Amino acid sequence: MNQGKIVAVITGVISIFLAVAYLVIVQLLDFRGEMIPAPTLEMIFNLL
Repeated sequence: MNQGKIVAVITGVISIFLAVAYLVIVQLLDFRGEMIPAPTLEMIFNLL
């Protein structure tokens, strides 16, 4: 193998690793459940 092919293979492996890591992170964040909306000013004033 020449140096260009080695660099291409290493770059491809890194790219696939980053893609799989991204998908795992997205699945973990999605697994947390329903997203709770941020509190509004009205909710804060009701607590006071």
